[in-house]
Amino acid sequence: MILIKTKKEIDYIRESCKIVAETLNLLKSFIKSGITTKELDFIAEEYILSRNGKPAFRGYKQGNSPAYPATLCVSVNDEVVHGIPSKRELVEGDIVSIDVGVKKDGYFGDGAWTFPVGKISEENARLLEMTERSLYVGISQAIAGNKIHDISYAIQTFIESNGYSIVRELHGHGVGKKLHEDPAVPNFGTKGTGAKLKNGMTIAIEPMVNLGKKEVFTAFDGWSVVAKDGKPSAHFEHTILINDDKPEILTSK
Repeated sequence: MILIKTKKEIDYIRESCKIVAETLNLLKSFIKSGITTKELDFIAEEYILSRNGKPAFRGYKQGNSPAYPATLCVSVNDEVVHGIPSKRELVEGDIVSIDVGVKKDGYFGDGAWTFPVGKISEENARLLEMTERSLYVGISQAIAGNKIHDISYAIQTFIESNGYSIVRELHGHGVGKKLHEDPAVPNFGTKGTGAKLKNGMTIAIEPMVNLGKKEVFTAFDGWSVVAKDGKPSAHFEHTILINDDKPEILTSK
């Protein structure tokens, strides 16, 4: 069931999304060679708690996977999403996706950004640029009266025309009282199909783009999704409010 949010509910979601954006901005200043992904996780958790929020991912379960053990999803290089923070140190030239979820006053916010670690290759820099641009191409279609797959089609067309691959197994989603609500928001699809977008819907749009082929696998930890060919992947995400023909980015930095 797709839920239309009241003004009060939107205000709660907006507040959680604001903390998500603040956390990503904070982490940006710490991303450098030598820091561990676990240290980034600690910084994020301390900040979220200081803003009277709760880490949305910690303890989250899906399917047969174990409960997620951390505040952030930190995915490095060929890790697409859901990388578990660890003692792994970032090194110059890495790219690292940071996915943040926050719950406050019973409502969720969700957002992600892929950051360069120091100086990165031109190939990886272009991957980040094109993935970020695809997110905004998708957002441009998030207007009342359009269909969900108008977003999907726009992202897919942009990414594939630039020589990259869209991950098919994972998708965006509704956001509200649950971290993952209806509708699913794929990053590929047929224009003019899917549920109709209506004012008051809040959705997370999150293209996951591989430099190489689209195929992925889940690692032995039960969470980390990795590009099968070992090539880099990027991930950008915003939570959006459908508001006539002017989508509002609730996780805007």
